Amino acid sequence: MITTAIRVARVGSAAELAAAVLMMLGFPVLMLAALIPSIPVFAAAAAVTYLADHYLHRKGSYLINRLSKVRAGLSIRFLIRELLLVLLLARVSLSDNLMFYGAVAAFIAFYGLQAPHGALVTLIRNRRRMPVATRNVDLGARIRIPDAPPRWLLDRSAEKVLHLDLAAVTGVLISVEFDSAVAGFIGIGLTVGLGAAYVLALAPYVRGRRIPPRAETVLAAVDDWLRGYRPQTVLYFSGSKESAYQVNMWLETMEQLDSKPLILLRERAILERMAPTTAPVVCVPGGVHLMNMDLSTVQVALYAANVGKNIHLLRVPTMKHVFIGHGDSDKLASVNPFSKVYDEVWTAGRAGRDRYAIADVGVRDDDIAEVGRPQLAPIRSWQGVPEDRIPTVLYAPTWEGWDDSPGNTSLLLAGENIVRALVTADPPVRVLYKPHPFTGTRSPAAKAAHQRITALVQQAATERAAGSAFTADPAAETAARAELTRVEARLAALSGGGEDGDEAEATREGVADLATFQEIAGLRTEWNDAYWRSFPTWQHQVITDAEPRLYDCFNVSDAMVSDISSVVSDFIASGKPYAVTDSAELGTEEFKRQNTAVRAAVILSNSAAELGRLLTAVRDPATDPLAAERRDLKRYLLGPDEPASIVQFNTAVKALAAKADSRNRGQETRTAATELAG
Repeated sequence: MITTAIRVARVGSAAELAAAVLMMLGFPVLMLAALIPSIPVFAAAAAVTYLADHYLHRKGSYLINRLSKVRAGLSIRFLIRELLLVLLLARVSLSDNLMFYGAVAAFIAFYGLQAPHGALVTLIRNRRRMPVATRNVDLGARIRIPDAPPRWLLDRSAEKVLHLDLAAVTGVLISVEFDSAVAGFIGIGLTVGLGAAYVLALAPYVRGRRIPPRAETVLAAVDDWLRGYRPQTVLYFSGSKESAYQVNMWLETMEQLDSKPLILLRERAILERMAPTTAPVVCVPGGVHLMNMDLSTVQVALYAANVGKNIHLLRVPTMKHVFIGHGDSDKLASVNPFSKVYDEVWTAGRAGRDRYAIADVGVRDDDIAEVGRPQLAPIRSWQGVPEDRIPTVLYAPTWEGWDDSPGNTSLLLAGENIVRALVTADPPVRVLYKPHPFTGTRSPAAKAAHQRITALVQQAATERAAGSAFTADPAAETAARAELTRVEARLAALSGGGEDGDEAEATREGVADLATFQEIAGLRTEWNDAYWRSFPTWQHQVITDAEPRLYDCFNVSDAMVSDISSVVSDFIASGKPYAVTDSAELGTEEFKRQNTAVRAAVILSNSAAELGRLLTAVRDPATDPLAAERRDLKRYLLGPDEPASIVQFNTAVKALAAKADSRNRGQETRTAATELAG
């Protein structure tokens, strides 16, 4: 019942649900206490509403956002509590008392301060928001970017200023209870005085040298940096905050380019969620600003997603435009007709080329290049299940997609059957459940299925831990958790130095130190190792955070169950057995005909009855009938192992850059000839 209530209220935990219930019940109790009147009950209910409200804000509760949509926002809740306090004063026969008038005047003055406070906070944030935000671009040497205001001034500022009424409310209640006006007037004075002080503290940050230069000055500085740096290859990306992983997967490849890289982002939310990189990053939200940037030295532009904002760079004829995507799969998105707008489309292997030919969406074969998948380098080949542990099976379903096609994801029709079969397998296996980051973002049914599967895995983990069939090593796990704590603390120290600043300050300070970057990379490797040692090798796990990454899960798994997505193509690089669910019930032969990546897979029906074949292949690789097919399919999907993918990728970049240079020289020659003829 509690789980259902949490899901309906869209809160994150039982504690959050309890806080929401207490806050909503607290206000009717306040009204009753004011009418009775009862000062102790009023004080207790007020304390509950203050604490619950603060807790929900600190947790970033969805409910808080919903309350503001139904005109029960933060300011209204505080105002109601203050009005009920005034009602309480009237009910205890103090309506002619100086305390009554003082409280009314104080609350009016206090709310009068909210307007300048809100205006100043908005002005500061707007004036400090520059037209671009950068990383690894030395703008601080070209323009003056002042320090951000202290974090305590702007962080959750509306909540903070409204909570200043606590002094007045407390003082008035004490005065009424003990029949002494001193505490009330002290509280009133503190509330109004602190509110005024807050406003005065904000005022210096809206003008003069406390704000960054104007937009045109900042953009000129960016152009100056671009002329000095002379970028040659751009990775362009636009998307929602949830899609940050699509650009993150290309960062290491960009760092390894032989040409000078530049990463162009269009949304600030993506920049905030972007993984650390040594490549220069420029986030330009404004289309006009981007179109006026000096990108004359760029020869090749790479696009990881098909989105509308791509047009702002596609319009530039002096560079060659390439769609590289964010994964290789047989989904319809992998043969989007929009791909015709690019000069070239790069695929991992021959399968991508054939996919476009079969789809017949207007992408010419001559415009396709096979470049491998440089991101797959961290995936280790399978050497069989180690003797000291049971097999691990990764269940990594994709999300529900933009429509309700049953073939989009196995979660809805097969997910629970798959997980139930795995957690009850005999001989036993360990299950890692890592769903797609978008799971449940569009479909409530998919979200509910995900929650049921999570509960199944967690229940199985609890039962296994309580049983006697497996033994743990508490000392080793404690040591691993201590190692995690140490590494996380060091990572926080290295990467959290700008927590008190804002975007402008991060732009000024965001130049990566190579030694620090390398240390962070080493620490992330240590973190991953310690994470897997922090619990038994037989313990089921639900993994929904960004860390450990999908490829880390690949490396500790012996087999995988998934859906039609790039996850399958990537997993094939490991050579391990895998299964794919035919959720749309096309039938094995038709499913394989339509989806290249499943031709070496165990095909599962929605009942998951075929899982035994996958587990047999894991336990006895010598009898695996699909091993040779997986090797052939790997080459077909992902290209040859030699030369390395990054070498193939760099070769493709150089070839296309040469075409861009040839085109531009031809244009210059024609322009010169026209001028001479004129």
